[in-house]
Amino acid sequence: MAKFITIGERIHCISPVIRAAMDAKDPAPILKRAKEQLDAGAVYLDVNIGPAEKTGEELMKWAVQLLQSNFDNVPLCLDTANRKAIEAGISVYNRSKGKPIVNSADAGGRIENIDLAAANDAISIALCKGDAGIPNNDERAAFLQMMLERGMEHGMEPTDLWFDPLFLVIKGQQDQQIEVLNFIKQIADMGLNSTGGLSNVSNMMPKHIRPIMDSVTVAMAINNGLTSAIVNPCDVRLMETIKSADIIMNHTLYADSYLEI
Repeated sequence: MAKFITIGERIHCISPVIRAAMDAKDPAPILKRAKEQLDAGAVYLDVNIGPAEKTGEELMKWAVQLLQSNFDNVPLCLDTANRKAIEAGISVYNRSKGKPIVNSADAGGRIENIDLAAANDAISIALCKGDAGIPNNDERAAFLQMMLERGMEHGMEPTDLWFDPLFLVIKGQQDQQIEVLNFIKQIADMGLNSTGGLSNVSNMMPKHIRPIMDSVTVAMAINNGLTSAIVNPCDVRLMETIKSADIIMNHTLYADSYLEI
């Protein structure tokens, strides 16, 4: 069994500090966030430049080269609605530590991102949704099948599609949480990989509650077969939970120092 893969979410243009750094091409704040996440145990770093319609290609190339040159070719998740920017980032990407991840495709207007990932031998995060509303599990399964077939038609390995069941906000969608967990198990039962934005679950909760809720959610999801998540790796409680779950699931060998590894 493979160790759980964490994708650090904190290099995101929604952060005023990161947005200013991207606009000015100031490496310091981005490198600081990257180091914090890698030191905390992140495997991949998500690089979210937003729509970046005018400068996306140049910006993504700059960010990819900046991060990989400073952190021993750390694997990256390229996150933008600008397809040309993703292609530009992949063109300068070093694969020695892992394939790039394209974030993200869905079964609606973004299905062509699967084609992009296939053409560039990349991993694609595939959201199990179409263009309208929150799907039920039958609809999620249909969307998954559609995207799986699309990827395989373009030469992708099934395991290079990381299916996102859509983690939902508990405040307002509490009744949907078991459905999401059940669908994660469906994905695992098919032998496929899964991921998703874990922080969505605790969105709008008080700051002191979020680590508790995120930690419990990820433990339950890992038990159902979740293989990856987009997380805040600087959340100590969350990362301790993930590392402990890896031990219990026999994904890593126990040592008294496992929390430090």
